[in-house]
This record gives sequence, C-alpha cells and structure tokens, in this order.
Amino acid sequence: MNIQDAPHGINIVVETRSGRVYIGRFDSANGFTALLHDCDVRDFSNVEEREKHVRETATYGIDVKERDAQVDVLQVASVRLLRDVPKL
Repeated sequence: MNIQDAPHGINIVVETRSGRVYIGRFDSANGFTALLHDCDVRDFSNVEEREKHVRETATYGIDVKERDAQVDVLQVASVRLLRDVPKL
C-alpha cells in the first residue's frame, strides 16, 4: 500500500528504510510527510524483532509513546493496515 492511499482514521504500520517502525492512526499525507496520531515509534535492527512487535501490537493494542508523529514519505519502505496483521 502507498502511504498516500492509506484510509484516514485507520491504524497503520509504517516501516522505514532505516528500521524505524511507526504504528498509529493515519491522519493525512502530502508530498513530503505523513501525519500519524497516538503512535508507537521504535527502531529495530532485525526483521524478526520488528515483526514480533508488530504482531503483539495487532493483538494487544498500540502502546502510545507519541501523540503526533510525522513520517518522511521518502523513507517509507512499506505500509499496511494494522487490522490485516496476523495476531499472535
């Protein structure tokens, strides 16, 4: 999914090229940044840890660490809906 196509008000998982993961409620995106609310933001060094965390969040809910987060759209590697992530 392209970040520009994410539905407003839906929880999404944004993975960046640097290994940072944003999980939060999508608000809007322009050509440069995307705005998310009530986010969990974490950096991961390996794929296994990252996927485990995403699946735990899908199962138990978002551990909000930031009220608002802006994501550089050029750094986005993937976007998916949190509801589509398999639960534990």
